Amino acid sequence: MSNVRQLRDRTPDSEKITINLGYVDLGRIDLLVQEGFYSNRTDFIRTAIRNQLGSHTDAVSKSIERHTMELGLRDYTRADLESLQKAGEVLHVKVVGLARIASDVTPELALATIGSITVLGALQASAEVKAALADRIQ
Repeated sequence: MSNVRQLRDRTPDSEKITINLGYVDLGRIDLLVQEGFYSNRTDFIRTAIRNQLGSHTDAVSKSIERHTMELGLRDYTRADLESLQKAGEVLHVKVVGLARIASDVTPELALATIGSITVLGALQASAEVKAALADRIQ
């Protein structure tokens, strides 16, 4: 008998991206890291991105309002979608951040209840649900 227990899978709270930088810019970042202004390259890049996003806060807020998008994390459970199906309603997902469709949602239920998906950030759903909704994901 094992003393190991299975814990819930932890959903990552970030998305990995790749960028290409010129050697001069990269060298300047490395110099700032070496001088102790930043702990590493990633710290510099995250700080730069946050500063840029902060300088555009009003524009982002107005755009979210204009597009009636939800900001942050939005979970869609099987119960949510079954309620929509029972009411004969179709969902149009519009999220800035992370949209998650529960792992127990079937492709059939997703097709019956989700009319379109627009996510600026990341969409987490089973491969089967993503494949079923491929033509509805923008």
